[in-house]
Amino acid sequence: MTALPPGPAPGTPAADAFGAENGVAEVAEASVAASGATNTPEGAGEVAEDSAPAAGETDADSTAEDDTAPEADDTSAEEAAAGGDGGAAGAGTGTGDGSAGAEGDADATGDGSAGAEDGVAGTGDGSAGTEGDAAGAGDGSAESGGGAAGDGVGGVSEAQAELAAQRELRARIEARKAEKEGPVAAGAKLSGQAADLLAAVRAVESGEKPGASFFDSAPAPRRPAPVPSDPAPVRTQVPRPARVAAGPEALAAVRAVLSGGGAPDSLAPQVTDALGEQAADVLRADPWQLLAVPGVRPEQADGFARALLGAECGPDDPRRAAALVAWTLERASVQGHTALPIAAVKAALAERSLPDPDEAVRQAITEGVVLVFQDGEAALDDEPADTGEAAEEDGAEETAPVEVLLGLDRYALAEESLADGLARLANAPVKDDGRDWAGAAGAAPSPSAAELIRAVAGSGLVTHSGGEAARAESAAVVTAAHGLGLRAAATAHTRDGRRRLAAAVGDGRAFTVAALLSGTEGPGRDEDGALALDVLVVQDAPQLDVEGAAMLVESLPDGCRLVLGGDPELLGSAGAGRVFADVLEARAVPHVASRTPDPGPIGELVSGIGAGELGQVEAPGKEVVIVPVRDAGEAVHRCVQLVADSVPRAIGVPTEQTQVITVGHGGSAGTRALNAALKQRLNPGPGRFAGFDPGDRVAYAEAPGRTSVGVVGSAGPDGLHLDCGGEPLVVPKERVESALRHGWALTAHQAAGTRWPAVVVVLPGDAAQGLSRSWVYTAFGRAERHLSVVHGVDQALPHAVAEVPAPARTTRLTPLLQALLRTPEAE
Repeated sequence: MTALPPGPAPGTPAADAFGAENGVAEVAEASVAASGATNTPEGAGEVAEDSAPAAGETDADSTAEDDTAPEADDTSAEEAAAGGDGGAAGAGTGTGDGSAGAEGDADATGDGSAGAEDGVAGTGDGSAGTEGDAAGAGDGSAESGGGAAGDGVGGVSEAQAELAAQRELRARIEARKAEKEGPVAAGAKLSGQAADLLAAVRAVESGEKPGASFFDSAPAPRRPAPVPSDPAPVRTQVPRPARVAAGPEALAAVRAVLSGGGAPDSLAPQVTDALGEQAADVLRADPWQLLAVPGVRPEQADGFARALLGAECGPDDPRRAAALVAWTLERASVQGHTALPIAAVKAALAERSLPDPDEAVRQAITEGVVLVFQDGEAALDDEPADTGEAAEEDGAEETAPVEVLLGLDRYALAEESLADGLARLANAPVKDDGRDWAGAAGAAPSPSAAELIRAVAGSGLVTHSGGEAARAESAAVVTAAHGLGLRAAATAHTRDGRRRLAAAVGDGRAFTVAALLSGTEGPGRDEDGALALDVLVVQDAPQLDVEGAAMLVESLPDGCRLVLGGDPELLGSAGAGRVFADVLEARAVPHVASRTPDPGPIGELVSGIGAGELGQVEAPGKEVVIVPVRDAGEAVHRCVQLVADSVPRAIGVPTEQTQVITVGHGGSAGTRALNAALKQRLNPGPGRFAGFDPGDRVAYAEAPGRTSVGVVGSAGPDGLHLDCGGEPLVVPKERVESALRHGWALTAHQAAGTRWPAVVVVLPGDAAQGLSRSWVYTAFGRAERHLSVVHGVDQALPHAVAEVPAPARTTRLTPLLQALLRTPEAE
């Protein structure tokens, strides 16, 4: 086969920003400036158009998947409940459902896409042209989004007192800087100013101290970095308990407040989930706390506030400023950021008609709504740093500015906990227990597997990278450790990944990460609450978000060996963070790069894509086939023909083992259009079970970032019964509409972690802006035996592979690890 040919001129299908599936309205929305585009869950609630993480995948990585927005299908499955039929008064009527468990649905650009910053407020004429909505807070958004204004009634308020105290603190910082010989290095931990500010806020809020007194004391000493000979630090994080459902009285009170503000009372469950039992009182005191609900847009919260506050409501209200700062960072977390540069936050606030973004950020820091991460740089000064004569007088050398980051405590604490947990495992001395690791390495199936086993024998934390073939190497570690009498297990991201893993290590030693943490699968826990394991291999480490990774690491006992393995070229996690990439970048633990290539023409093609080349491959058995198309309509026609006829007849792969993958959910050749066409051809029916028929292939968003593909069997009082590769699964009836959709066609983010014998990748002309190297690598790599590419993006495909990397994420884990672990550069 020759190199992938350029397709015909891109088609220009009309935009479909307000399509509906299963009766759930869908909306698209543009990205937040400074923090990139975000995703929109399909069917995000009416007041919830902007960021409902519903059950989607939030592709925090892709810049434009769902018609330029990555899917949100697994971003916040549990948090975005179905709700809302109408927008808050005065806020733009928005559509959607706040949940729809589903993928982002920013449809193909089409009409009026430019300029819409937060999506179209339900009018239908300006759907977002860049990314779908951002997602939501999940648990903890209430805490991080809340910040009320200073409440002093006379004299100096607590907020003003703390602001004055900050100025004193900055003066001390400048004095410390002057004493240092070299430039001030950017810190990444909660230390220095960040630790002082957080402690001050906590002390003031508890009433222990006035705002200014805290800063008069000496700063707390910094925690020294542990060294390998020190005892392992004690685990501090435990899984958060599930939120208890609000009682009927609380729900009734919230409904009354929502109705008074012109918002749909059907949002009450979401509001109480985000704000707790006292949600009604919280909203009366601060209507902008409605932004803590996944999917609510600022303009909708503004309308709600105007209805409740009347003349008291204004754009410069300090409550509004604090809520918008938190909301901006929550949106960023959906794209994968755990923090944002302060300049990016201010730019996003300026687009929200805040009169003074600088003051808004300062106030949010003072009130503890956000945390500051940097050491020594007085970034919040009203006046610019001294230059010119002052610098000459001090003899100071010109230094590069220190970047100041703002973040929510939820992600800050998760990154801190994860870094401490990884350091605990890496720094723990490896016991010489007399086991024959050398013999186990000698019996390994490949040289790379032997190298990995030797690395695990000598270290408590090891990273392992490679393609699909490399999974056999990490599985060999589990087999070797089990043979040595150790309690060993391996985890995968999806049910299909676990199935393939179990074939290599045995059913009793292969689990999904989610099932291992929940206790539904796995070895159980010891008397200290830690997992009863001596060796754990994580095969899909790139799919770990920072909160999930922190929970996993904190669940491991002291002395447990951990292997983080995966393919760094794949699309990243649906949640915040880039755990695997950050650990690799830290270069602080042993790393084994697989030398085992992926076999066959597909393996050769995908390996070249990972290196930035869309090269020529020979495919004598039609392993790779290119189908040029002129427009989106032809793309849909060719896709159905391939799945229903050509692939089964020419390749021998049955229809039920062929998966379609496309860039987004909307547009003329998105997942919705493709699924409708494929259902009509493969399994026509009236949709007797909430839009689904027995035999329909469906995608179930079980949790944020994790989609299971199955076939509908029957319905019962408990919900819809699916067959997921021979494993039964029941979708609760209350989640059918929000978390289930047809699954003949998926996005690459939904497909991550799963493979099929044959894959048809559909690339219509309007998909060009959603392509990146990691997207193409992930989509093409889902095929085991055959790959068909319905190609209509002309030169956009080779351009994306060569020049469009995955969007960068702003995180803090790498410097945290470098501070805690001895890096080769430091030795």
